[in-house]
Amino acid sequence: MNQALLRSVMARYSETQADLAELLKLSLSRTNAKINCYGGAQFTQAEIWAIKDHYNLSADDVDAIFFAKKVS
Repeated sequence: MNQALLRSVMARYSETQADLAELLKLSLSRTNAKINCYGGAQFTQAEIWAIKDHYNLSADDVDAIFFAKKVS
């Protein structure tokens, strides 16, 4: 997952992780865990769709944010 890209999209909309948590009906700590991939936490397909719709993301944007591969 590309956390920086998700955060930049949120910033474009002047939204915080708390706003995203509210949108997804999750706690702030759970949302933070999913953004930072703590403990294997991942966004569900339904959550990804909600984020896509809320931020008017294209399919390419969704791929870049949620399916980015880490290169070491």
